[in-house]
Amino acid sequence: MQEPNIEWTCKAFADLSTIELYQILQLRAAVFVVEQHCVYQDLDGKDLKGYHLIGWHNGAAVAYTRLLPKDVSYREQSIGRVVTAQTYRALGLGRVLMEQSIEASYRLFGKNPIRIGAQQHLKRFYESLGFQQASDVYEEDGIPHIEMVKS
Repeated sequence: MQEPNIEWTCKAFADLSTIELYQILQLRAAVFVVEQHCVYQDLDGKDLKGYHLIGWHNGAAVAYTRLLPKDVSYREQSIGRVVTAQTYRALGLGRVLMEQSIEASYRLFGKNPIRIGAQQHLKRFYESLGFQQASDVYEEDGIPHIEMVKS
């Protein structure tokens, strides 16, 4: 597959259509629950408090992050539920997704530090985007994680 033309949208929860919400939840479940074998409470109440950055290709959600203001997940504003559809990962879409997410977070909440809970094996990827490790390794849903901050 060659590099797709991705259309980006960023919406508050209340502004999502039912189809958009369905596609977001479908993508999150496909990757986090089915592919990564994580049984966890995805619908944690935080979706209602955040913004949802979605990458669309041919009408399908293929990349997504949840952007939260400070004091929802962490003291700092945060980016979470970072997910790219499996068939799009080799195209560098994850980097574009995070660059879009960082810019959207700054636009929405100000140019303040951003904290993430990253899967440990992605540490170098997030470091290349300016994040630095800010915690010891901890296990979440059976996967080693670390907190990282972009100041």
